[in-house]
Amino acid sequence: MFDNLSDKLNTVFKKLKGHGKLTEKNITDGLKEVRMALLEADVHYKVVKTFVAGIKERALGQEVMTSLTPGQQVIKIVNEELTALMGGEHQDLTLTGTRPVSIMLAGLQGSGKTTTAGKLAVYLRKNGHKPYLVPVDIYRPAAIDQLKTLAGQLDVPVYPSDTGMDPVDICQKARVAAQQEGCDTLLLDTAGRLHIDEALMGELKSIKAAVAPADILLIADAMTGQDAVNIAKSFDDELDIGGVVLTKMDGDARGGAAISIKSVTQKPIKFVGVGEKLSELEPFHPERMASRILGMGDVLTMIEKAQSVMDEKKAAELEKKLRKSQFTLEDFRDQMVQIRKMGSFSDLINMIPGMGNMKQLKNLQVDDREFVRIEAIINSMTPHERHQHTVLNGSRRKRIAKGSGTRVQDVNKLLKSYAQILKMMKKINKGGMRGLGRGMLPF
Repeated sequence: MFDNLSDKLNTVFKKLKGHGKLTEKNITDGLKEVRMALLEADVHYKVVKTFVAGIKERALGQEVMTSLTPGQQVIKIVNEELTALMGGEHQDLTLTGTRPVSIMLAGLQGSGKTTTAGKLAVYLRKNGHKPYLVPVDIYRPAAIDQLKTLAGQLDVPVYPSDTGMDPVDICQKARVAAQQEGCDTLLLDTAGRLHIDEALMGELKSIKAAVAPADILLIADAMTGQDAVNIAKSFDDELDIGGVVLTKMDGDARGGAAISIKSVTQKPIKFVGVGEKLSELEPFHPERMASRILGMGDVLTMIEKAQSVMDEKKAAELEKKLRKSQFTLEDFRDQMVQIRKMGSFSDLINMIPGMGNMKQLKNLQVDDREFVRIEAIINSMTPHERHQHTVLNGSRRKRIAKGSGTRVQDVNKLLKSYAQILKMMKKINKGGMRGLGRGMLPF
């Protein structure tokens, strides 16, 4: 996410930080490059113009020109302006009104509406709500079946819609059914089209008039860039949406839609989809996203992800083991499992301040198959071998490779990585982060 933009902005900032004192020309030249980077990221040209002008006005003021660290001050200004551009602070779902409240999901066909309905059900339940899924797309039987399948996977109640029913009637009857089920939130998965037309908007307006949803969310594909912004503007003009959910953010290296939407529509991005799993929906925090874009990491989101998947008692036990250098292969396997639950490895790296810009990590690709392989190898060991890795001689390694369906080279690679981690932990315990030298990361 934002990889291309982050790389280009960091190149600009590196140049600026290289000057002990910044001149007006330094700032002007730097902002030209910022402007080009934003346009290449598919940010709306009017948004870019206003954004760069605001930065220039502040950068040429006292806080930069008289600063002892002018380059850092410029970055601070860009961070603040970028945060403001994307909405300033997180805006959650609107859930006010008589229970059960309705949340209406709208968008074009293929934007990820149905999957997002499932993800929002997970989010709502995690936050103490009882969601009720409502398939309203009577034109595509596959859409109804997909939502019913997701509901089954999540053990969430779903309204038994079929293609012979009226969309407005479905929504009204679903509300009664949700009340009977003891649910407090309806997620209305409405029909989409390949393009915006009168029939689509007419149906959505009828649903809105009939159920008076507490929130209307536009589901838009981030990878369509400016098209997503234009679609958001069109839906907002017709429906007065409450906010946007940007899907497929994990596949969008540019990020233009995320930066432009709030400025163009005056409606916030509320969530972003960052993967295919139903747990991979993140609340959109402008200040955290700005930090990610500028290569400053996003520790808060990483902590929240960790807290959502990790047991506090186990975490405390692990900390003790790490401090005493008692980190076993069994612990290593358990942590791999937890990391897989938190999302992609590259995203996690980018959340750690400074890590996303490290050359040795920049092009690191760790796919799920590698985690599966590691888990299989460790599971093929005996309990004694997992706790005492030094006993793993050649014959034991051959047996483990055969039992896990891998090669001896794979077993050796894992043990080498594990040894590096142990070495790294000893360094940290001895001298803190300063104890880490070059080449100490186990990759």
